[in-house]
Amino acid sequence: MVKVLIVAPSVRILGGQALQAACLWRHLKDEATVEVGFVPHNPALPRPLRWLQSIKYVRTIVTSLLYCALLMLRVPRYDVIHIFSASYFSFLIAPTPAMLIAKLFRKKCILNYHSGEAEDHFYWWPRTSIPLVRLADSVTVPSEYLVKVFGKFGIPARAISNILGEGQFIFRERSALQPRFLSNRNLFPLYNVACILRAFAIVQKEFPDASLVLAGNGSERANLERLAWELQLKNVTFTGLVAPSEMPKLYDEADIFLNSSNIDNMPGSILESFASGLPVITTDAGGIPYIVTHEKTGLLVPRGDHEALADAAIRLLKDPALAAAITDRAYAETGKYSWSAVRNDWLHLYERLGNGLQFSSRPVPHEEPL
Repeated sequence: MVKVLIVAPSVRILGGQALQAACLWRHLKDEATVEVGFVPHNPALPRPLRWLQSIKYVRTIVTSLLYCALLMLRVPRYDVIHIFSASYFSFLIAPTPAMLIAKLFRKKCILNYHSGEAEDHFYWWPRTSIPLVRLADSVTVPSEYLVKVFGKFGIPARAISNILGEGQFIFRERSALQPRFLSNRNLFPLYNVACILRAFAIVQKEFPDASLVLAGNGSERANLERLAWELQLKNVTFTGLVAPSEMPKLYDEADIFLNSSNIDNMPGSILESFASGLPVITTDAGGIPYIVTHEKTGLLVPRGDHEALADAAIRLLKDPALAAAITDRAYAETGKYSWSAVRNDWLHLYERLGNGLQFSSRPVPHEEPL
């Protein structure tokens, strides 16, 4: 039996990595050949000291100290350390300590890199990013797009797809689309949600009752709310952060999903739209063309082109046959992202890395993602 420690953001901070880590942990704890634990990148301090995490800069210091202490305590008990990673500064403060501590205790480690910003990260931070990535015994990424990016920098990587929550999203056939739009991306510059608002302004001129729900939060929210007011948009709802358990309802209530990111890899929200019967219109950023085929499983438009985004939305509203064909083919794609499709990839990787290690007879408790 291989003991695997997942090191990743906890679901206290909603995001793709946290949701993927929690999903992987749930599946692994049911596997007879694996014992699994969890250390969060962002551990909560004991309640009497939790107020320290509300102070800027102090929060980073105390959280990092607790994180490293948890790693020092738990890494020695495991055989394989599975480390989730983003890019830039987050790469330095989250996966890097985990890889260094894994090496300190001579444990095998997997760097599971998820960021669509990988190419910029390696290009601008080559002295830290590339040597540190090479510390990992195995590099995994969610898409062939990132395999090619890593290859440009001489780093071998293997693709194991993200996991789509089985049974969480209900497919609904939409015989006639209504102009009800949904975006489910956090409000940060790289996701360019302003492009969606500008596209929606064009759509609303032709469909005055059109509505748009923007699910997510982030640094751009005030600017985006101002832009919606300047464009004199109606029926636009900023929901703020939405719990994962509430997202299936938002997908079910919408008729078209919009994504306008400038940088991306494998957006879980697109896969969730596939599973919900929601036709997808998206920019062609990063790895998106690896999961969305134009006019087959969605409509692709150039990055930053709000007019093309609006034209694609109007096209779907006026062509129900195209919309139905796209959603049917997209739903058929979801099987590629099930646990059964990726299970053997993960189990074989753990077994290969763990092969020949001296396994401790001491049982390892299941530590749940917080």
